[in-house]
Amino acid sequence: MSDKKQKILIVDDEQKIVEAVKAYLENSNYEVITASDGEDALIQFEKYYPDLVILDLMLPKISGEEVCRMIRRKSRVPIIMLTAKVNEDDKITGFHIGADDYLTKPFSPRELVVRVQSLLRRCSEGISPLFSIMNWNNDDLIIDLTKLKVQKSGKEINLTPNEFRILSVLVKYPNKVFTRDELIEVALGFDFEGFERTIDSHIKNLRSKIEDNSSNPKYIVTVRGIGYKFEG
Repeated sequence: MSDKKQKILIVDDEQKIVEAVKAYLENSNYEVITASDGEDALIQFEKYYPDLVILDLMLPKISGEEVCRMIRRKSRVPIIMLTAKVNEDDKITGFHIGADDYLTKPFSPRELVVRVQSLLRRCSEGISPLFSIMNWNNDDLIIDLTKLKVQKSGKEINLTPNEFRILSVLVKYPNKVFTRDELIEVALGFDFEGFERTIDSHIKNLRSKIEDNSSNPKYIVTVRGIGYKFEG
């Protein structure tokens, strides 16, 4: 087994926060790189290719939002955003531009470390599920990822290949919010030639097949202004 440490890039212009988070992460056996402004953040990212980025939104030179957008154009590295903003719209914007998690200042460094560990663990094996057969609500919905079969209320239902791919991605990351672009990239591939709103049509069809009430879904839930997530 490799003993190579995972690299974490911390981007924040508040030195006390950087020092505290750095100490906690190093005590948890991570290698830590730091940057105090958006310009340096991009330089450090290109130099070290970190396994996860902790990114403050309010940065000198280049804003955290723009740094996030620029990283997302080339990488799916997990990003945890730090901000003093508590407005719900600000959080929605953060998720929409590519953040995976969001922590409002002031925060506990211990909680941040737990979130880092959880996010890295979730991403460590791509989108591999813990089990090949999964079920919800006393077998109301059963998905067999190996045999590519789905059962609803005891009856096998027919999904198109794209519908099954989208559903598979969603259930492998329960409660993770996917944007339409992410679902296209992960489920359908970069060479998919449809529009991002095509995802909405696939979601509508999926809901008609796996939900008791497609207008009030309990499995595939819309996150307003961002995309979709799987609950159950």
